[in-house]
Amino acid sequence: MLEVKNLRVFYGSHKALDEINLKVDTGQIVSIIGANGAGKSTLLKSISGLIRGFEGDVFFDGHDISSQSPSRIVNLGISHVLEGRQLFASLSTLDNLNLGAYIYKNRKNRASVEESREKVFEIFPILKERASQFAGTLSGGEQQMLAIGRALMAKPRLLLLDEPSLGLAPRIVQNIFNVIRELNQQGVTILLVEQNASLALNSSDFAYVLETGSKILEGTGADLLSDNMVQQAYLGAAKSAS
Repeated sequence: MLEVKNLRVFYGSHKALDEINLKVDTGQIVSIIGANGAGKSTLLKSISGLIRGFEGDVFFDGHDISSQSPSRIVNLGISHVLEGRQLFASLSTLDNLNLGAYIYKNRKNRASVEESREKVFEIFPILKERASQFAGTLSGGEQQMLAIGRALMAKPRLLLLDEPSLGLAPRIVQNIFNVIRELNQQGVTILLVEQNASLALNSSDFAYVLETGSKILEGTGADLLSDNMVQQAYLGAAKSAS
């Protein structure tokens, strides 16, 4: 479904990504793990069109989308949940959700938008209870649910998730990952950036490890869970052994 070829991204003279190659097959959950500054968010932004002028190619369903605008990429079937949620705090929960369906703004699509919204409410019932509440007053977990729900309103086939567990309590994190697995079972392919490496790898069909802008490892989630370097660097094995 998605293929990234020889991706290189510069911020001024600083090289943020160097010759990244990556594939995501239809129906998979694929994770990208790595320390802060490894280039994980930059990679997702390059795929979704938020970063332009990079070197290399991004293909979706076999078509080159490297020069497409973010809105066009959403129309093609890719939604991006940014790190930090990026909600409209002064708008209601309902308004934030509706903005996710802007590609269906034609009145003829009103029934389709309502159907999508009801599906989001089935996945996140609390959002229906909070429909009239300002997004900025929601709890951290509720805001993350809203950010994912807003992305789902565009009916993506590929969902890019950037640090969905960031700043959340362990119980809420587990709930979020249960939803991620449920969405995948419903047919949504997922590319996930996540610092909770154990949870990410346990949930993934395949994974990549980035370090200072370069890909240093790849393999199935199970293989990387048992890799000594991954255990010591990202799973706390070295700390627990000392």
